[in-house]
Amino acid sequence: MTPARRRRLGVLLALVVLAAVAAGLLGYALRSNINLFFSPSQVAAGEAPVGRQIRAGGMVETGSVARDADSLAVTFTVTDFQASLEVAYQGILPDLFREGQGVVVVGRLADDGVLQADQVLAKHDENYMPPEVADALAAAGKSPADYRRTE
Repeated sequence: MTPARRRRLGVLLALVVLAAVAAGLLGYALRSNINLFFSPSQVAAGEAPVGRQIRAGGMVETGSVARDADSLAVTFTVTDFQASLEVAYQGILPDLFREGQGVVVVGRLADDGVLQADQVLAKHDENYMPPEVADALAAAGKSPADYRRTE
């Protein structure tokens, strides 16, 4: 191998190594911004990370909403009909939030299994269901219509 080829090969290898290091650092930096969706069944099975921001969703269980009279604190339960997830939220809930409706909550799972929500997202009309919630309910063999009929 001639010295010119050896030098070109060295430069090419250095560029490949630098690109791999840059991609690794970029992935490491962005992993904290990724919040994956988990159903209540997955949270109950221990698949959701504790202390990291996640999204969880399902149907708000009937009779589970409890509001604190002195503050904006609200607790409620989200279900996918296989398991339930207790959610604690401090703030004003969306106007369309109510029992028996689909929601997606964004927050951190505490050690005690309660999701400390930073944000509660409610569906925007009667026919819409967040895709993640619809998939989780379908995996449980249920649909939002089944839930409404049993009330």
